Amino acid sequence: MLVLNERHLEAILREYCLHHNHERPHRSRNLRPPASRCDPISPFVGGSSGGPASEGYSVRPALLRDVIFRTPHDLAEAFERVKRLSAALRAPVAPPRNGQMVAQGSVGMSRVVAELRELASLTGDELGAQRLCWTDGWDRARRWLKAKCTELPVEFETDEAANQWITLPGHSDDKLVIGGHLDSVTSGGWLDGCLDVLAGLEVLRGIAASGRPPITVAVVSWADEEGARFGRSLFGSSAAAGGLDVTSVRDLRDAAGTTLPEALARYGVDLGRAGRSRRWLSNVKAYLELHIEQGPVLEARGLPLGVVLGTCGVRRHRVRFTGQAAHSGSTPMDVRRDALVAAARLTLAVRDIAARNGGVGTVGVIRAEPGLPTIVPGVCDFVIDQRHLDLAELDRMLIEAQAAASTIAAEERVEVGWSLVYKTDPVRFDPELIEICEAAVVEVSRSSHRMPSGPLHDATSMAQAGIPTGMIFVRSLGGLSHCKEEDSAPDDLELSVRALDRAVHRTMAWIAERSRP
Repeated sequence: MLVLNERHLEAILREYCLHHNHERPHRSRNLRPPASRCDPISPFVGGSSGGPASEGYSVRPALLRDVIFRTPHDLAEAFERVKRLSAALRAPVAPPRNGQMVAQGSVGMSRVVAELRELASLTGDELGAQRLCWTDGWDRARRWLKAKCTELPVEFETDEAANQWITLPGHSDDKLVIGGHLDSVTSGGWLDGCLDVLAGLEVLRGIAASGRPPITVAVVSWADEEGARFGRSLFGSSAAAGGLDVTSVRDLRDAAGTTLPEALARYGVDLGRAGRSRRWLSNVKAYLELHIEQGPVLEARGLPLGVVLGTCGVRRHRVRFTGQAAHSGSTPMDVRRDALVAAARLTLAVRDIAARNGGVGTVGVIRAEPGLPTIVPGVCDFVIDQRHLDLAELDRMLIEAQAAASTIAAEERVEVGWSLVYKTDPVRFDPELIEICEAAVVEVSRSSHRMPSGPLHDATSMAQAGIPTGMIFVRSLGGLSHCKEEDSAPDDLELSVRALDRAVHRTMAWIAERSRP
Protein backbone atom coordinates (compact mmCIF):
# COMPACT_ATOMS: atom_id res chain seq x y z
CA MET A 1 0.00 0.00 0.00
CA LEU A 2 1.23 3.47 -0.90
CA VAL A 3 -0.16 6.70 0.53
CA LEU A 4 -0.16 9.30 -2.24
CA ASN A 5 0.69 12.94 -1.69
CA GLU A 6 0.93 15.73 -4.27
CA ARG A 7 4.45 14.67 -5.33
CA HIS A 8 3.38 11.05 -5.78
CA LEU A 9 0.37 12.22 -7.76
CA GLU A 10 2.44 14.19 -10.24
CA ALA A 11 4.85 11.28 -10.59
CA ILE A 12 1.94 8.97 -11.43
CA LEU A 13 0.69 11.43 -14.00
CA ARG A 14 4.08 11.82 -15.67
CA GLU A 15 4.72 8.09 -15.85
CA TYR A 16 1.24 7.56 -17.23
CA CYS A 17 1.68 10.19 -19.93
CA LEU A 18 5.12 8.83 -20.84
CA HIS A 19 3.70 5.32 -21.15
CA HIS A 20 0.79 6.31 -23.40
CA ASN A 21 2.15 9.30 -25.31
CA HIS A 22 5.73 8.03 -25.76
CA GLU A 23 7.04 11.49 -24.96
CA ARG A 24 7.68 13.65 -21.94
CA PRO A 25 4.69 15.89 -21.21
CA HIS A 26 5.15 19.63 -20.97
CA ARG A 27 5.83 21.05 -17.54
CA SER A 28 2.59 23.04 -17.38
CA ARG A 29 -0.07 23.20 -14.73
CA ASN A 30 -2.32 20.82 -16.67
CA LEU A 31 0.61 18.67 -17.89
CA ARG A 32 -0.89 18.20 -21.33
CA PRO A 33 0.99 16.95 -24.39
CA PRO A 34 1.60 19.39 -27.28
CA ALA A 35 -1.47 21.09 -28.74
CA SER A 36 -1.16 19.19 -32.00
CA ARG A 37 -1.88 15.95 -30.13
CA CYS A 38 -4.72 17.27 -28.01
CA ASP A 39 -8.41 17.33 -28.91
CA PRO A 40 -9.51 20.95 -28.28
CA ILE A 41 -13.07 19.98 -27.43
CA SER A 42 -12.20 17.41 -24.79
CA PRO A 43 -11.04 18.17 -21.27
CA PHE A 44 -9.53 14.70 -20.96
CA VAL A 45 -8.77 12.87 -24.18
CA GLY A 46 -5.94 13.74 -26.58
CA GLY A 47 -6.30 13.15 -30.31
CA SER A 48 -7.58 14.87 -33.44
CA SER A 49 -10.62 17.15 -33.31
CA GLY A 50 -12.33 15.06 -35.98
CA GLY A 51 -13.46 12.36 -33.55
CA PRO A 52 -12.52 10.30 -30.51
CA ALA A 53 -8.80 9.87 -29.98
CA SER A 54 -7.32 6.67 -31.30
CA GLU A 55 -4.20 6.79 -29.15
CA GLY A 56 -2.65 8.84 -26.40
CA TYR A 57 -4.33 11.00 -23.78
CA SER A 58 -3.45 13.15 -20.79
CA VAL A 59 -5.04 13.69 -17.40
CA ARG A 60 -5.40 16.83 -15.33
CA PRO A 61 -3.92 16.69 -11.83
CA ALA A 62 -7.14 18.09 -10.36
CA LEU A 63 -9.06 15.13 -11.73
CA LEU A 64 -6.46 12.66 -10.56
CA ARG A 65 -6.67 14.07 -7.06
CA ASP A 66 -10.42 13.49 -7.04
CA VAL A 67 -10.15 10.04 -8.60
CA ILE A 68 -7.32 8.72 -6.47
CA PHE A 69 -8.26 10.05 -3.09
CA ARG A 70 -11.78 8.62 -3.23
CA THR A 71 -10.39 5.09 -3.09
CA PRO A 72 -7.82 3.24 -1.01
CA HIS A 73 -4.50 4.84 -1.90
CA ASP A 74 -3.12 1.91 -3.83
CA LEU A 75 -0.89 2.74 -6.78
CA ALA A 76 -2.29 -0.04 -8.94
CA GLU A 77 -5.85 1.02 -8.14
CA ALA A 78 -5.00 4.61 -9.05
CA PHE A 79 -3.81 3.49 -12.47
CA GLU A 80 -6.89 1.32 -12.96
CA ARG A 81 -9.23 4.19 -12.13
CA VAL A 82 -7.44 6.52 -14.55
CA LYS A 83 -7.56 3.94 -17.35
CA ARG A 84 -11.19 3.13 -16.64
CA LEU A 85 -12.28 6.75 -16.89
CA SER A 86 -10.17 7.21 -20.00
CA ALA A 87 -11.89 4.27 -21.67
CA ALA A 88 -15.29 5.71 -20.80
CA LEU A 89 -14.40 9.08 -22.25
CA ARG A 90 -13.22 7.37 -25.42
CA ALA A 91 -16.56 5.60 -25.90
CA PRO A 92 -17.48 6.18 -29.55
CA VAL A 93 -20.45 8.46 -30.15
CA ALA A 94 -21.39 9.39 -33.70
CA PRO A 95 -21.91 13.05 -34.67
CA PRO A 96 -25.34 14.61 -35.36
CA ARG A 97 -26.94 13.72 -38.68
CA ASN A 98 -29.92 15.43 -40.29
CA GLY A 99 -31.00 17.08 -37.06
CA GLN A 100 -30.78 13.87 -35.07
CA MET A 101 -28.11 12.57 -32.76
CA VAL A 102 -26.99 9.07 -33.66
CA ALA A 103 -25.27 7.05 -30.99
CA GLN A 104 -25.90 3.36 -30.55
CA GLY A 105 -29.48 4.20 -31.51
CA SER A 106 -31.07 7.41 -32.75
CA VAL A 107 -32.40 10.28 -30.67
CA GLY A 108 -35.04 12.60 -32.08
CA MET A 109 -34.61 16.11 -30.69
CA SER A 110 -37.89 17.45 -32.05
CA ARG A 111 -39.84 14.59 -30.45
CA VAL A 112 -38.67 15.58 -26.95
CA VAL A 113 -39.90 19.15 -27.35
CA ALA A 114 -43.16 17.97 -28.96
CA GLU A 115 -43.83 15.62 -26.04
CA LEU A 116 -43.02 18.35 -23.52
CA ARG A 117 -45.60 20.60 -25.18
CA GLU A 118 -48.10 17.75 -25.34
CA LEU A 119 -47.72 17.17 -21.61
CA ALA A 120 -48.05 20.89 -20.88
CA SER A 121 -51.29 21.00 -22.87
CA LEU A 122 -52.63 17.92 -21.11
CA THR A 123 -51.86 18.98 -17.55
CA GLY A 124 -51.61 22.78 -17.59
CA ASP A 125 -53.73 25.89 -17.96
CA GLU A 126 -53.23 29.61 -18.53
CA LEU A 127 -51.44 29.85 -15.16
CA GLY A 128 -48.88 27.14 -15.88
CA ALA A 129 -48.32 23.46 -15.10
CA GLN A 130 -50.82 21.91 -12.69
CA ARG A 131 -49.24 18.61 -11.72
CA LEU A 132 -49.17 18.94 -7.95
CA CYS A 133 -48.20 15.54 -6.59
CA TRP A 134 -50.96 13.30 -5.24
CA THR A 135 -53.59 15.08 -7.38
CA ASP A 136 -55.47 14.14 -10.53
CA GLY A 137 -53.25 16.34 -12.75
CA TRP A 138 -50.16 14.46 -11.61
CA ASP A 139 -51.86 11.10 -12.04
CA ARG A 140 -52.96 12.07 -15.55
CA ALA A 141 -49.32 12.77 -16.44
CA ARG A 142 -48.27 9.38 -15.06
CA ARG A 143 -50.84 7.54 -17.16
CA TRP A 144 -49.73 9.54 -20.21
CA LEU A 145 -46.11 8.53 -19.61
CA LYS A 146 -47.04 4.87 -19.36
CA ALA A 147 -48.87 5.06 -22.69
CA LYS A 148 -45.70 6.46 -24.31
CA CYS A 149 -43.86 3.23 -23.46
CA THR A 150 -46.26 0.66 -24.87
CA GLU A 151 -44.29 0.12 -28.09
CA LEU A 152 -40.87 -0.09 -26.44
CA PRO A 153 -39.19 -3.34 -25.33
CA VAL A 154 -39.19 -2.18 -21.72
CA GLU A 155 -40.65 -3.17 -18.39
CA PHE A 156 -42.92 -0.47 -16.91
CA GLU A 157 -43.41 -0.83 -13.15
CA THR A 158 -44.39 1.27 -10.15
CA ASP A 159 -42.66 0.77 -6.81
CA GLU A 160 -43.97 1.09 -3.25
CA ALA A 161 -43.31 4.85 -3.14
CA ALA A 162 -45.17 5.54 -6.42
CA ASN A 163 -41.95 5.95 -8.43
CA GLN A 164 -42.38 4.79 -12.05
CA TRP A 165 -39.59 2.65 -13.52
CA ILE A 166 -39.05 2.16 -17.26
CA THR A 167 -36.41 -0.56 -17.59
CA LEU A 168 -34.58 -1.76 -20.70
CA PRO A 169 -32.93 -5.08 -19.74
CA GLY A 170 -29.32 -5.53 -20.78
CA HIS A 171 -26.88 -8.38 -21.03
CA SER A 172 -25.74 -7.49 -17.51
CA ASP A 173 -27.83 -6.78 -14.42
CA ASP A 174 -25.57 -3.80 -13.70
CA LYS A 175 -27.84 -0.81 -14.07
CA LEU A 176 -27.58 2.82 -15.15
CA VAL A 177 -30.52 4.99 -14.08
CA ILE A 178 -31.64 8.27 -15.67
CA GLY A 179 -33.98 10.18 -13.39
CA GLY A 180 -36.48 13.03 -13.26
CA HIS A 181 -39.98 13.86 -12.03
CA LEU A 182 -43.39 14.72 -13.47
CA ASP A 183 -44.86 16.55 -10.47
CA SER A 184 -44.83 20.35 -10.46
CA VAL A 185 -45.50 23.19 -8.08
CA THR A 186 -48.88 24.87 -8.43
CA SER A 187 -48.86 26.99 -11.60
CA GLY A 188 -45.35 25.82 -12.39
CA GLY A 189 -43.23 25.71 -15.53
CA TRP A 190 -43.36 23.38 -18.53
CA LEU A 191 -39.81 22.01 -18.20
CA ASP A 192 -39.01 21.51 -14.52
CA GLY A 193 -38.54 17.79 -13.91
CA CYS A 194 -40.42 16.53 -16.96
CA LEU A 195 -37.55 17.50 -19.29
CA ASP A 196 -35.42 15.02 -17.34
CA VAL A 197 -37.93 12.20 -17.78
CA LEU A 198 -38.71 12.75 -21.45
CA ALA A 199 -35.08 13.32 -22.45
CA GLY A 200 -34.21 10.11 -20.62
CA LEU A 201 -37.03 8.27 -22.38
CA GLU A 202 -35.75 9.49 -25.76
CA VAL A 203 -32.23 8.32 -24.97
CA LEU A 204 -33.70 4.96 -23.95
CA ARG A 205 -35.51 4.73 -27.30
CA GLY A 206 -32.20 5.29 -29.08
CA ILE A 207 -30.48 2.57 -27.08
CA ALA A 208 -33.36 0.13 -27.64
CA ALA A 209 -33.21 0.72 -31.39
CA SER A 210 -29.75 -0.84 -31.44
CA GLY A 211 -30.79 -4.02 -29.66
CA ARG A 212 -30.08 -5.34 -26.20
CA PRO A 213 -27.57 -3.05 -24.43
CA PRO A 214 -24.50 -4.37 -22.59
CA ILE A 215 -25.94 -3.25 -19.25
CA THR A 216 -29.47 -2.56 -18.01
CA VAL A 217 -30.66 1.02 -18.47
CA ALA A 218 -33.67 2.49 -16.68
CA VAL A 219 -35.55 5.78 -16.59
CA VAL A 220 -37.29 6.62 -13.32
CA SER A 221 -39.96 9.23 -12.74
CA TRP A 222 -39.68 10.02 -9.04
CA ALA A 223 -42.80 10.80 -7.00
CA ASP A 224 -43.18 14.15 -5.24
CA GLU A 225 -39.81 15.72 -5.90
CA GLU A 226 -41.25 19.16 -5.24
CA GLY A 227 -42.95 18.50 -1.91
CA ALA A 228 -45.24 21.39 -2.80
CA ARG A 229 -48.41 20.03 -1.20
CA PHE A 230 -47.08 18.69 2.11
CA GLY A 231 -43.71 20.42 2.39
CA ARG A 232 -41.56 17.27 2.21
CA SER A 233 -39.37 17.40 -0.91
CA LEU A 234 -37.76 14.36 -2.60
CA PHE A 235 -40.34 11.94 -1.20
CA GLY A 236 -39.95 9.14 -3.74
CA SER A 237 -36.20 9.29 -4.23
CA SER A 238 -35.46 9.57 -0.52
CA ALA A 239 -37.75 6.58 0.17
CA ALA A 240 -35.78 4.54 -2.36
CA ALA A 241 -32.48 5.82 -0.96
CA GLY A 242 -33.41 4.91 2.62
CA GLY A 243 -33.58 8.53 3.76
CA LEU A 244 -37.31 8.85 4.44
CA ASP A 245 -38.23 8.97 8.14
CA VAL A 246 -41.83 7.82 8.09
CA THR A 247 -42.55 9.02 11.62
CA SER A 248 -41.49 12.58 10.76
CA VAL A 249 -43.90 12.86 7.82
CA ARG A 250 -46.87 10.82 9.02
CA ASP A 251 -48.65 13.84 10.52
CA LEU A 252 -48.00 16.29 7.68
CA ARG A 253 -51.13 18.03 6.41
CA ASP A 254 -51.89 20.11 3.35
CA ALA A 255 -53.72 23.46 3.39
CA ALA A 256 -57.08 21.66 3.40
CA GLY A 257 -56.16 19.50 6.39
CA THR A 258 -55.64 16.25 4.46
CA THR A 259 -52.85 14.12 5.92
CA LEU A 260 -50.03 12.75 3.82
CA PRO A 261 -51.04 9.10 4.45
CA GLU A 262 -54.60 9.92 3.34
CA ALA A 263 -53.40 11.50 0.10
CA LEU A 264 -51.03 8.61 -0.63
CA ALA A 265 -53.71 6.00 -0.02
CA ARG A 266 -55.85 7.53 -2.75
CA TYR A 267 -53.15 6.50 -5.22
CA GLY A 268 -52.51 3.08 -3.75
CA VAL A 269 -49.46 4.00 -1.65
CA ASP A 270 -49.02 2.82 1.93
CA LEU A 271 -46.66 5.23 3.70
CA GLY A 272 -45.42 2.47 5.97
CA ARG A 273 -44.31 0.39 2.97
CA ALA A 274 -42.70 3.23 0.96
CA GLY A 275 -39.24 2.31 2.22
CA ARG A 276 -39.46 -1.05 0.45
CA SER A 277 -38.79 0.82 -2.79
CA ARG A 278 -35.13 0.66 -1.80
CA ARG A 279 -34.86 -2.74 -3.47
CA TRP A 280 -35.15 -1.00 -6.83
CA LEU A 281 -31.68 0.47 -6.35
CA SER A 282 -29.99 -2.93 -6.21
CA ASN A 283 -27.36 -3.24 -8.95
CA VAL A 284 -27.55 0.49 -9.75
CA LYS A 285 -23.98 1.49 -10.61
CA ALA A 286 -24.58 5.10 -11.68
CA TYR A 287 -27.26 7.77 -11.82
CA LEU A 288 -27.57 10.64 -14.31
CA GLU A 289 -29.98 13.56 -14.38
CA LEU A 290 -30.62 16.42 -16.81
CA HIS A 291 -32.37 19.49 -15.43
CA ILE A 292 -33.05 23.10 -16.21
CA GLU A 293 -30.75 25.33 -14.18
CA GLN A 294 -33.61 27.33 -12.59
CA GLY A 295 -31.23 30.25 -12.12
CA PRO A 296 -29.36 32.98 -14.05
CA VAL A 297 -25.73 31.79 -13.95
CA LEU A 298 -25.46 30.07 -17.34
CA GLU A 299 -27.34 32.85 -19.08
CA ALA A 300 -25.05 35.45 -17.53
CA ARG A 301 -22.03 33.52 -18.82
CA GLY A 302 -23.51 33.02 -22.28
CA LEU A 303 -23.39 29.22 -21.97
CA PRO A 304 -26.13 26.77 -22.93
CA LEU A 305 -25.05 23.93 -20.63
CA GLY A 306 -23.28 23.39 -17.34
CA VAL A 307 -22.10 20.51 -15.18
CA VAL A 308 -23.24 20.21 -11.58
CA LEU A 309 -20.68 19.67 -8.82
CA GLY A 310 -23.27 18.80 -6.20
CA THR A 311 -26.23 20.23 -4.32
CA CYS A 312 -26.00 22.79 -1.60
CA GLY A 313 -26.69 22.00 2.01
CA VAL A 314 -29.81 23.57 3.51
CA ARG A 315 -30.57 24.96 6.94
CA ARG A 316 -34.22 26.03 7.16
CA HIS A 317 -35.57 27.46 10.40
CA ARG A 318 -38.81 28.98 11.61
CA VAL A 319 -38.06 32.09 13.66
CA ARG A 320 -40.49 33.92 15.96
CA PHE A 321 -40.03 37.38 17.37
CA THR A 322 -42.41 38.14 20.27
CA GLY A 323 -42.94 41.75 21.29
CA GLN A 324 -46.06 43.55 22.45
CA ALA A 325 -49.12 44.45 20.42
CA ALA A 326 -50.13 48.07 20.94
CA HIS A 327 -52.20 50.85 19.40
CA SER A 328 -50.41 52.26 16.36
CA GLY A 329 -51.59 55.81 17.01
CA SER A 330 -50.90 56.20 20.71
CA THR A 331 -47.66 54.21 21.14
CA PRO A 332 -44.50 56.37 20.71
CA MET A 333 -41.80 54.95 18.44
CA ASP A 334 -39.15 54.82 21.17
CA VAL A 335 -41.17 52.51 23.42
CA ARG A 336 -42.52 50.10 20.85
CA ARG A 337 -41.71 46.39 20.93
CA ASP A 338 -42.42 45.78 17.25
CA ALA A 339 -41.91 42.14 16.23
CA LEU A 340 -42.21 42.90 12.52
CA VAL A 341 -39.47 45.55 12.64
CA ALA A 342 -37.17 42.97 14.24
CA ALA A 343 -38.04 40.46 11.52
CA ALA A 344 -37.38 43.04 8.81
CA ARG A 345 -33.97 43.80 10.26
CA LEU A 346 -33.06 40.12 10.44
CA THR A 347 -34.23 39.61 6.86
CA LEU A 348 -31.69 42.19 5.70
CA ALA A 349 -29.03 40.60 7.91
CA VAL A 350 -29.69 37.18 6.35
CA ARG A 351 -29.13 38.69 2.91
CA ASP A 352 -25.84 40.30 3.96
CA ILE A 353 -24.61 37.15 5.72
CA ALA A 354 -25.23 35.05 2.61
CA ALA A 355 -23.42 37.53 0.35
CA ARG A 356 -20.47 37.74 2.73
CA ASN A 357 -20.04 33.96 2.91
CA GLY A 358 -20.69 33.10 -0.74
CA GLY A 359 -24.01 31.35 -0.13
CA VAL A 360 -27.66 32.25 -0.47
CA GLY A 361 -30.20 33.24 2.17
CA THR A 362 -33.93 33.80 1.80
CA VAL A 363 -36.89 34.85 3.89
CA GLY A 364 -39.81 33.74 1.73
CA VAL A 365 -42.55 33.31 4.35
CA ILE A 366 -43.52 35.96 6.89
CA ARG A 367 -46.65 36.47 8.98
CA ALA A 368 -47.29 39.29 11.45
CA GLU A 369 -49.97 39.19 14.13
CA PRO A 370 -52.55 40.41 14.71
CA GLY A 371 -52.25 41.66 11.12
CA LEU A 372 -54.23 44.91 11.40
CA PRO A 373 -53.12 48.35 10.18
CA THR A 374 -53.89 50.04 13.53
CA ILE A 375 -51.93 47.63 15.74
CA VAL A 376 -48.17 47.37 16.27
CA PRO A 377 -47.32 43.72 15.48
CA GLY A 378 -46.81 41.76 18.68
CA VAL A 379 -45.72 38.48 17.06
CA CYS A 380 -43.93 37.78 13.79
CA ASP A 381 -43.25 34.30 12.42
CA PHE A 382 -41.03 33.79 9.39
CA VAL A 383 -38.86 31.13 7.75
CA ILE A 384 -35.15 31.54 6.97
CA ASP A 385 -33.67 29.32 4.25
CA GLN A 386 -29.84 29.26 4.03
CA ARG A 387 -27.81 27.27 1.49
CA HIS A 388 -24.14 26.64 0.70
CA LEU A 389 -22.10 23.93 -1.02
CA ASP A 390 -19.49 24.02 1.78
CA LEU A 391 -20.62 22.61 5.12
CA ALA A 392 -18.33 24.82 7.24
CA GLU A 393 -19.53 27.95 5.44
CA LEU A 394 -23.15 26.85 5.83
CA ASP A 395 -22.71 26.36 9.57
CA ARG A 396 -21.00 29.75 9.80
CA MET A 397 -23.96 31.41 8.06
CA LEU A 398 -26.37 29.92 10.60
CA ILE A 399 -24.23 30.97 13.57
CA GLU A 400 -24.01 34.53 12.23
CA ALA A 401 -27.77 34.68 11.64
CA GLN A 402 -28.51 33.47 15.16
CA ALA A 403 -26.09 36.01 16.60
CA ALA A 404 -27.69 38.78 14.54
CA ALA A 405 -31.14 37.71 15.76
CA SER A 406 -30.06 37.92 19.40
CA THR A 407 -28.57 41.38 18.89
CA ILE A 408 -31.68 42.63 17.09
CA ALA A 409 -33.96 41.15 19.75
CA ALA A 410 -32.10 43.01 22.49
CA GLU A 411 -32.16 46.29 20.60
CA GLU A 412 -35.87 46.05 19.75
CA ARG A 413 -36.80 44.74 23.21
CA VAL A 414 -38.40 41.57 21.86
CA GLU A 415 -37.85 37.86 22.42
CA VAL A 416 -36.64 35.46 19.74
CA GLY A 417 -37.02 31.72 19.28
CA TRP A 418 -35.72 29.29 16.64
CA SER A 419 -37.06 25.89 15.52
CA LEU A 420 -35.61 23.61 12.84
CA VAL A 421 -37.83 23.00 9.80
CA TYR A 422 -35.46 21.18 7.45
CA LYS A 423 -31.79 20.29 7.36
CA THR A 424 -29.57 18.54 4.83
CA ASP A 425 -25.83 18.68 4.39
CA PRO A 426 -24.09 19.54 1.10
CA VAL A 427 -23.78 16.62 -1.31
CA ARG A 428 -20.96 16.42 -3.84
CA PHE A 429 -21.34 14.33 -6.97
CA ASP A 430 -18.93 11.69 -8.20
CA PRO A 431 -15.76 13.27 -9.70
CA GLU A 432 -15.53 10.70 -12.49
CA LEU A 433 -19.14 11.24 -13.56
CA ILE A 434 -18.61 15.00 -13.35
CA GLU A 435 -15.74 14.53 -15.80
CA ILE A 436 -17.84 12.31 -18.07
CA CYS A 437 -20.71 14.82 -18.06
CA GLU A 438 -18.31 17.66 -18.81
CA ALA A 439 -16.79 15.78 -21.73
CA ALA A 440 -20.30 15.25 -23.14
CA VAL A 441 -21.26 18.91 -22.63
CA VAL A 442 -18.06 20.20 -24.23
CA GLU A 443 -18.47 17.84 -27.16
CA VAL A 444 -21.90 19.20 -28.09
CA SER A 445 -21.49 22.86 -27.08
CA ARG A 446 -17.68 23.32 -27.09
CA SER A 447 -17.71 24.90 -23.63
CA SER A 448 -18.87 24.17 -20.11
CA HIS A 449 -19.10 25.58 -16.63
CA ARG A 450 -18.93 23.66 -13.36
CA MET A 451 -21.35 24.91 -10.76
CA PRO A 452 -23.20 23.91 -7.59
CA SER A 453 -26.96 23.51 -7.51
CA GLY A 454 -28.79 25.64 -4.99
CA PRO A 455 -32.07 23.71 -5.39
CA LEU A 456 -32.22 20.13 -4.21
CA HIS A 457 -32.84 17.41 -6.77
CA ASP A 458 -33.52 13.69 -6.74
CA ALA A 459 -29.86 13.33 -7.69
CA THR A 460 -29.14 14.45 -4.13
CA SER A 461 -30.90 11.37 -2.75
CA MET A 462 -29.01 9.07 -5.09
CA ALA A 463 -25.63 10.52 -4.12
CA GLN A 464 -26.57 10.24 -0.44
CA ALA A 465 -27.32 6.55 -1.05
CA GLY A 466 -23.74 6.09 -2.24
CA ILE A 467 -24.58 5.80 -5.95
CA PRO A 468 -22.10 7.57 -8.27
CA THR A 469 -24.09 10.53 -9.58
CA GLY A 470 -23.70 13.06 -12.39
CA MET A 471 -25.92 15.95 -13.47
CA ILE A 472 -26.18 18.37 -16.40
CA PHE A 473 -27.87 21.79 -16.36
CA VAL A 474 -29.45 23.54 -19.33
CA ARG A 475 -29.74 27.34 -19.40
CA SER A 476 -32.97 28.90 -18.05
CA LEU A 477 -34.14 32.03 -19.86
CA GLY A 478 -34.22 34.93 -17.43
CA GLY A 479 -33.20 32.52 -14.70
CA LEU A 480 -36.89 31.84 -14.06
CA SER A 481 -38.48 28.64 -12.78
CA HIS A 482 -41.49 27.50 -10.74
CA CYS A 483 -43.65 29.90 -12.75
CA LYS A 484 -45.45 29.90 -16.11
CA GLU A 485 -42.66 32.05 -17.60
CA GLU A 486 -40.15 29.23 -17.13
CA ASP A 487 -38.44 28.54 -20.45
CA SER A 488 -35.30 27.41 -22.28
CA ALA A 489 -34.37 28.06 -25.89
CA PRO A 490 -35.17 25.19 -28.32
CA ASP A 491 -31.53 25.06 -29.42
CA ASP A 492 -30.42 24.74 -25.79
CA LEU A 493 -32.92 21.94 -25.20
CA GLU A 494 -31.57 20.11 -28.26
CA LEU A 495 -28.00 20.45 -27.00
CA SER A 496 -29.04 19.20 -23.57
CA VAL A 497 -30.60 16.02 -24.94
CA ARG A 498 -27.55 15.37 -27.10
CA ALA A 499 -25.27 15.92 -24.11
CA LEU A 500 -27.34 13.53 -21.97
CA ASP A 501 -27.18 10.90 -24.70
CA ARG A 502 -23.40 11.16 -24.91
CA ALA A 503 -23.07 11.09 -21.13
CA VAL A 504 -25.27 7.98 -20.96
CA HIS A 505 -23.20 6.06 -23.50
CA ARG A 506 -19.93 7.05 -21.86
CA THR A 507 -21.29 6.09 -18.45
CA MET A 508 -22.36 2.72 -19.82
CA ALA A 509 -18.76 2.19 -20.95
CA TRP A 510 -17.52 3.38 -17.55
CA ILE A 511 -19.74 0.88 -15.76
CA ALA A 512 -18.58 -1.92 -18.06
CA GLU A 513 -14.94 -1.05 -17.35
CA ARG A 514 -15.57 -1.08 -13.60
CA SER A 515 -17.18 -4.52 -13.74
CA ARG A 516 -14.31 -6.18 -15.55
CA PRO A 517 -12.39 -8.67 -13.38
